[in-house]
Amino acid sequence: METRQEPVRVLFEGRYRKLVRDLPQTIFYCPECKGRGCDRCEGFGKLTRDSVQELIARVAMPRFKGRRNKFHGAGREDIDVRMLGDGRPFVFEVLKAKRPNIDLQALADEVNRRAEGRMEIFGLKFCGRKRVVELKETRCPKEYQARIRCQRPVKEEDVARRWQEIADRGRFDILQGTPKRVVHRRADLDRKRWLELVHFEAVDGPEADSPDWLIRVRSAHGTYIKEAISGEEGRTRPSLAEWLDCPCQCVELDVTAILPPEAEAEVEQPPQPETATKTSSQESER
Repeated sequence: METRQEPVRVLFEGRYRKLVRDLPQTIFYCPECKGRGCDRCEGFGKLTRDSVQELIARVAMPRFKGRRNKFHGAGREDIDVRMLGDGRPFVFEVLKAKRPNIDLQALADEVNRRAEGRMEIFGLKFCGRKRVVELKETRCPKEYQARIRCQRPVKEEDVARRWQEIADRGRFDILQGTPKRVVHRRADLDRKRWLELVHFEAVDGPEADSPDWLIRVRSAHGTYIKEAISGEEGRTRPSLAEWLDCPCQCVELDVTAILPPEAEAEVEQPPQPETATKTSSQESER
């Protein structure tokens, strides 16, 4: 006589890479109707068809025969930000799984086949609930690659000189106010963060006399990078726009590395740039 398996909670961890700029990490419910369906979302209940969570769930849930699922990420990137490098750690939780023991490599292979060119998962292994707490409590700095565009014509040699001045400072502190786009759900406070410019180069931009700039920057856990670049009308200070003495915005952003937590460190407050430049608000990645 076959023994019936009682439904159980199953968790597995791994890493994901996000290769496109139109994919949220978790289900993007419509903020107007909270998933019920309305005119804004055309009755769909969501603002995007897919997410990293859903691309995994469509394969995982039938295999585990689970009822519901939860996605726990080690932070998250904006929908228009790619997650590259060694990927971002995550835990996928299946509730009331009737088939708890499945081949995780086969699961990853099928997810990657279906999501080819959009995202991929790897390094899957079963874990306990304690891993979720560890994931959420660990403060890891990040490394980013950003494409930056100046909002007025500037000479390449002038901008390059200022980039070099920033790079020469090494790691420096910034004071970052809560971005306008999230102030409705986070306390409006100034938070101390740090930045470190590690590479810059000029690349072709839309204006022949003013190149775009490709930079690689490291930052503290919890830094809103796009606001750290633009300054968001003075809510981040000093911003990279202030150091450049030119309004600028981030037009493309990639997370290239989740750095080890020991890379987080206290640094001294640097002198402020001589000229403060106000720039427009940009949605940012944390």
